[in-house]
Amino acid sequence: MGFFERLKEGLQKTRKGITEKIDQVLVSFGKIDDELFDEIEEILITSDMGIETTMKIIDDLKKKVKENKLTNPASIKELLKEELIQIMSDEDSDLNIRTSPSVIIVIGVNGVGKTTSIGKIANLLKQRGKKVLLAAGDTFRAAAIDQLEIWSNRVGVDIIAHSEGSDPAAVVYDAIQAAKARKVDVLICDTAGRLHTKKNLMEELKKVSRVIDRELPGASRETLLVLDATTGQNAVTQAKTFSEASEISGIVLTKLDGTAKGGVVVAIKNELDIPVKLIGVGEKMDDLQKFNAREFVEALFE
Repeated sequence: MGFFERLKEGLQKTRKGITEKIDQVLVSFGKIDDELFDEIEEILITSDMGIETTMKIIDDLKKKVKENKLTNPASIKELLKEELIQIMSDEDSDLNIRTSPSVIIVIGVNGVGKTTSIGKIANLLKQRGKKVLLAAGDTFRAAAIDQLEIWSNRVGVDIIAHSEGSDPAAVVYDAIQAAKARKVDVLICDTAGRLHTKKNLMEELKKVSRVIDRELPGASRETLLVLDATTGQNAVTQAKTFSEASEISGIVLTKLDGTAKGGVVVAIKNELDIPVKLIGVGEKMDDLQKFNAREFVEALFE
């Protein structure tokens, strides 16, 4: 099964929550009026697009209907598709890994699928012929180090790890030296995932950043925030909190196949203007793929 087919399959629940409901509404209305827009608005809000994003979409749809003098409710579907593509498209959706080594810092609260995402990103890059090294920077949980070691073995990439309770910045420092010595293309650093409200966690992230600035000046860098799509609007809240402490360059959205709240992708991009770079639509190692706004919308409206 190709990724587009898997994407379609993975978005089944969201499709039921958005597309099928919109289809039913459009069929049941004989003309375009405020009542029709109210119905669409409700569908978008319940799919976790958020009030701010939904209002923007509805306003834009009304404008386009007026400009094009549209009267057939069926015509709204194409307008909605184009509106969603426009909101979610971003020139910066590619991973910035131009230098060797490049650094990817992965952040996010516990339980969102952070360690799994790191393993899958490593696999994705290895498939592209990149030499990858992992840094077990989440030293607060022994389980996090163990999990990352399991993934490094599965993917077939090296890992730098210290014991539980070590200084994460020291782990990253050692990993950078190893990356230089071993001619690594991409160094992926895990970070602690305790609750996003903990100030000391944010300080830790800043410290790790300073080590990278000092030891790898000029290196391409990504700071990817992993979010769990099943948490809906809570994912937007997490992204807002983390973006106050780190300059997030992209989002990795996991567990899209397990939720009807896939509309959160649109809310994240619209409210925070952070590109969604990778999405996960399944359990398999290659089920994490580059996000493409048009493909996503086409799969959603299939």
